[in-house]
Amino acid sequence: MSSKQALTISLHLPAAIRQAIKTFKRANWQIYLVGGAVRDSFLKKPIPDWDLATNASPKDILQLFPKNSFYNNQFGTVTVQIKKQKLEITPFRHEGKYLDFRHPAQIAWGKTIDEDLSRRDFTINAMALSLQSGNKFQLIDPYRGREDLRRRLIRAVGKPQERFREDALRMLRAVRFSSQLGFLIEKQTFSAIRKNAALIKKVAAERIRDELWKILTSPFPAEGIVFLRTSGLLHYIIPEMEAGYELAQAKHHIYDVWTHSVKALASCPSADPLVRFASLIHDIGKPFTAKGEGEARTFYNHEVVGAKIARRLAMRLRLSKKESDRLWRLVRWHQFTVDEHQNDKALRRFIRHVSKEYLKDIIDLRTADRIGSGSRPTSWRFELFKKRLLEVQKQPFSIRDLKINGHDVMKVLKLKPSPLVGKILKKLFREVAEDPKKNRRGYLLKQLPIVYRQIKGK
Repeated sequence: MSSKQALTISLHLPAAIRQAIKTFKRANWQIYLVGGAVRDSFLKKPIPDWDLATNASPKDILQLFPKNSFYNNQFGTVTVQIKKQKLEITPFRHEGKYLDFRHPAQIAWGKTIDEDLSRRDFTINAMALSLQSGNKFQLIDPYRGREDLRRRLIRAVGKPQERFREDALRMLRAVRFSSQLGFLIEKQTFSAIRKNAALIKKVAAERIRDELWKILTSPFPAEGIVFLRTSGLLHYIIPEMEAGYELAQAKHHIYDVWTHSVKALASCPSADPLVRFASLIHDIGKPFTAKGEGEARTFYNHEVVGAKIARRLAMRLRLSKKESDRLWRLVRWHQFTVDEHQNDKALRRFIRHVSKEYLKDIIDLRTADRIGSGSRPTSWRFELFKKRLLEVQKQPFSIRDLKINGHDVMKVLKLKPSPLVGKILKKLFREVAEDPKKNRRGYLLKQLPIVYRQIKGK
């Protein structure tokens, strides 16, 4: 079944890779470049990770690199560090039956590279290169992966149904590779994803999140999300998104909720996956708040409902507490008002809601929202709003910004630590928030006795 031919490609091997290959060859072991390194070399893309496959066992590999290797996983992969380069070297292997739609029941070391390639997910990842001399490589391509690279297709190795029932995560990986490379998914492969989409429920939430994040940060994130819907995978990952499909909005919107959301994602200027995710789901509450028909349709409080859904999604995808809070804030406050007549107090309140840390994120989300609605990326009001946000941040936002603190209060008023200290600071802060010019240490120290008497006199 093996397809071999000698060819020369312009592939620069780092010194560490060449050194490792020579070490194996001197010991008469077979050694091949495999996986993404081969795929990316044909696509002329940077190669971040170099994976090697060999007929040597983990024990043999450790003996070849006794001082700079370690092995602590069931898949046989040995990590070798040569200078600053880390190499992942794995013995040829074949796998037994998959019992949980994710992991093989047992793994055995294989004897040939063809045997090893037969267990891989997609044809474009099932090629191997054997260094001959100089830049001459022998290509092992039993599943015509190079041809699928030329045709820009994601095709499963062998029978797609079997590959996806072995490891359900491969379905999501197919969409991820499609969005990263701008490839289509081959017809039979896509059909098998549709038939087996429900199996994605067998995959750990963390693995789903990692693949979803890669889709969101790919060059074609919107196309990836569309593939998730048409393949049926979205129904099991973010079913709330489907409710917006073909749900028309009011007259100032030219797209339905789904189309607007996908276009907002495509237009998001941030490279951060969480901000892109927020751009995708910012209107996820609209289908659940829709009232009326046609041009009279409204979605009052959709941002409140959407924020609750965002929290559920954060739990479902196992986001951290901070990531969950960030996602919630972006969805909850994305419907902010941009008005040249807003006073500084309103702007400070907006910043407190969003937090200073996430201001750029919510501005990026609003930009995505605008473009996804068919509008220009910005306007003079939006630019003025951004400038005023910068200016107002120079003013105090919390008690911590006051020029005095609790120790000053206790020293001047001869008080012990108590809730009264906090009440005094809070009252002073309200005064400073109304007039930031009063945030001077001398002024605030003089006000302490006055504020103390006002509070005690109540």
